Amino acid sequence: MIITVIFSLTLFADTAYASAPRPIPSVSAKYAAVVEMKTGELICEKNGREKTSMASTTKIMTALLLCEMCDLDEEIIATKEMVTVEGSSMGLLEGDRVHYRDLLYGLLLASGNDAANATAISIAGSLKEFAVLMNKKAAEIGMTDTNFVTPSGLDDDEHYSTAIDMAKLAVYAMKNEKFATACANKTMTLEYGNPPYRRTLKNHNKLLWYYEGAIGIKTGFTKKSGRCLVSCAEKNGMGVIVVTLNAPSDWSDHATLLDYGFLQLKTEKLYTPDDIENIAVANSDDKVAVNFTAPTVTLLPEQFNNVTFKTKLNRFIFAPVKKEQKLGIVEYYIGENKIAEAEITAENAIKSGKYTIINKDYKYWLKALFGAK
Repeated sequence: MIITVIFSLTLFADTAYASAPRPIPSVSAKYAAVVEMKTGELICEKNGREKTSMASTTKIMTALLLCEMCDLDEEIIATKEMVTVEGSSMGLLEGDRVHYRDLLYGLLLASGNDAANATAISIAGSLKEFAVLMNKKAAEIGMTDTNFVTPSGLDDDEHYSTAIDMAKLAVYAMKNEKFATACANKTMTLEYGNPPYRRTLKNHNKLLWYYEGAIGIKTGFTKKSGRCLVSCAEKNGMGVIVVTLNAPSDWSDHATLLDYGFLQLKTEKLYTPDDIENIAVANSDDKVAVNFTAPTVTLLPEQFNNVTFKTKLNRFIFAPVKKEQKLGIVEYYIGENKIAEAEITAENAIKSGKYTIINKDYKYWLKALFGAK
């Protein structure tokens, strides 16, 4: 195991600065939010904190919990309770053999209410108990104006969220590799049933075909909610997430808002910490020179004021040291979100140590850390 010493400093003195959200372009959506993908920083919003129903975009939470709690290769048997549900379906019948992986794609591509019920009941035993898990995760994410009742998004007076809360959920979910991989697929061929047979599901998210860089996430519709859509796109290392709820022209809205979001972002090289310098070698009087290149990232301009870093150096480095050997890393953060990291490597080689005892620099560290004499 690598043991490290961690240093944490702030890059700039003015870390409390945060700008107000920008004005939002004209869109059909009654509720909307646009955020930077890595950190969830709000770019603009329209009625973004007003509570409303969110239809099948609910399945983002259901799919996330499936990814976090289930082995995708595990198989379950669909029960009558799981498949007796109105609305969209992935085609499950009572007695079907289906893997959690199939349910994941059934949720995110086909928007199957049967997939949502099957996930909820198999994980928690009932829809009610699964809603408890959904709300617990919502609180963990910071969705302060959300209450989940159903795993599918079918209408209920107590089932609601906001555009900003759904953006928080999307940012969190897209950091889960299994979720992100699934929602980016235009189609997926799966095998389930009794006996299992091959079938292909097509993603309802048209942006995957029509918007360059689109990589997700989820559509939704009920008469009460109207057309709902959560989208995500990446271009040249930049990422933007858009949420619209009750949006008659949602595809057009998202193209407009994604374009607008990308225009607000800036690419810049991060700061090189002052504490990166030549490093003592434990069994030698020589020091190893270091190489370090700060990473380049894309953020909102004001976010660069809030970047912090942690320098993590290997606590003990022994000769011989090879050229370009990894000696540590620097991690860059905004809040708790890690936005980038870069390696610290050896610029030169150090041959076998001149001494078998630990040199004076490391004697100091041992005394400080362990009380050694």
